[in-house]
Amino acid sequence: MEKLKKYVSVKDEDQFYHQGAVELLVFNFLLILTILTIWLFKNHRFRFLHETGGAMLYGLVMGLIIRYATKASDVESGTVYECEKLKSGPSTLLINITNQVYEYQYKREISHHNVNGHQGNAMLQKMTFDPSIFFNILLPPIIFHAGYSLKKRHFFRNLGSILTYAFLGTAISCIVIGLIMYGFVKAMVHIGQLKGGEFHFTDCLFFGSLMSATDPVTVLAIFHELHVDTDLYTLLFGESVLNDAVAIVLTYSISIYSPKENPNAFDAAAFFQSVGNFLGIFAGSFAMGSSYAVVTALISFIHLTKFTKLCEFPMLETGLFFLLSWSAFLSAEAAGLTGIVAVLFCGVTQAHYTYSNLSPDSKMRTKQLFEFMNFLAENVIFCYMGLALFTFQNHIFNPLFIFGAFVAVFVARACNIYPLTFLLNLGRKQKIPRNFQHMMMFSGLRGAIAFALAIRDTESQPKQMMFTTALLIVFFTVWVFGGGTTPMLTWLQIRLVLSLHEDLKAEAASQSASNLDKNTTKAESAWLFRIWYGFDHKY
Repeated sequence: MEKLKKYVSVKDEDQFYHQGAVELLVFNFLLILTILTIWLFKNHRFRFLHETGGAMLYGLVMGLIIRYATKASDVESGTVYECEKLKSGPSTLLINITNQVYEYQYKREISHHNVNGHQGNAMLQKMTFDPSIFFNILLPPIIFHAGYSLKKRHFFRNLGSILTYAFLGTAISCIVIGLIMYGFVKAMVHIGQLKGGEFHFTDCLFFGSLMSATDPVTVLAIFHELHVDTDLYTLLFGESVLNDAVAIVLTYSISIYSPKENPNAFDAAAFFQSVGNFLGIFAGSFAMGSSYAVVTALISFIHLTKFTKLCEFPMLETGLFFLLSWSAFLSAEAAGLTGIVAVLFCGVTQAHYTYSNLSPDSKMRTKQLFEFMNFLAENVIFCYMGLALFTFQNHIFNPLFIFGAFVAVFVARACNIYPLTFLLNLGRKQKIPRNFQHMMMFSGLRGAIAFALAIRDTESQPKQMMFTTALLIVFFTVWVFGGGTTPMLTWLQIRLVLSLHEDLKAEAASQSASNLDKNTTKAESAWLFRIWYGFDHKY
């Protein structure tokens, strides 16, 4: 205790806060470098490395410097002291050390084999984010912006196809990845790289669900810049938006699947309970997000009319819009639902109803606000991915598992796109051509959602192996597939509208046709949308 007292001092407390400032400064410089790089890329029309790939590269270099250029702390942190009188972990711990009382807050439970990873370099410990930061702060603005910036006309025209890829496709991808990885896990057990009871089939399905979350942000940015065919853009964008929501709920449902006897055996009761949880959580989150959006729309409509004239104060109107949208996320989390799904459908519904009721200033402000928040949050996550390769202290690199994961991801993407497109084309008037299918197969990048789901739980060794592998797959797909988007578009001979004037002209003609004849738009749309359109238009 005397030795412990020697190190616990005001100087150590100041050092802790200084390290926090250094951590924020590191991310600040990384974002500045990323923004300058984006300007350089746009100025020179450089499309072989997207801004997210650049952010990851800068994070990688910074992580390398922090890992090997900073020395281990002399402070005796991470030492385990036995407390036999405590029967459970208290939320707040008061320790009396020679008449000086110190307060410690509960952070998380640590497995015995991870204790060494929390010792030594205090800087590395500070640079390891709490996973709740991703789900509660960084992901909500990204998901909300995806829903709020949705191009409704093209989205609903392809609604049936998008829902098929997002729900059925994600389920197929999860199962295929799970089965392939289970085969590789059995091989690893056979050659002695794993113990028999360490990795269960449910763990493989868990890995399959988190790796089924696609995030083609790099591809979509290039599509937008080159004005690629609108239907291809909409199919990819719509699939990725809904797919993220499905993957998050599916991952949670699999994590609570617990057979009573053998973890590798099929338990019908546990299976149907997980399916029920999936449907209940998804439906509840959808209802929660949509309800908040409808309430916001009603409030905006009342303020827009003769009652209160809040529209005369755009700052207050924008603030109310933001806080009500954020409330959808918080309410869903508080109710035990999924805030990410709630905030996604809140964004979609806000775009459809609330946006039209906002004042012109608030329309511009909300668009710019959420676009900026999306840009900042996305680049922070990709910077941190680069950092995490060196700052995360419990990586497990297993070549066979990594190779199996790459094979599984590509096979699962093929099993998702080609069979489902064949079935969809049987009922579609406007078929999805073969070159579009190849491009969709190529565009199945992994990104922020897969990373956030993987880092959420890294306590056990199988979860650490999954996290390391997921991180490598994100690196590979963003750099290789993201960088190869433009050559692939050329090779597949997909139509580009390189002239912005032509694109705007076509968009104006499309908008004019939509305004003149809504029945035509209705006829073009998916049958599911036609049912909803009739209800929405009437009521």
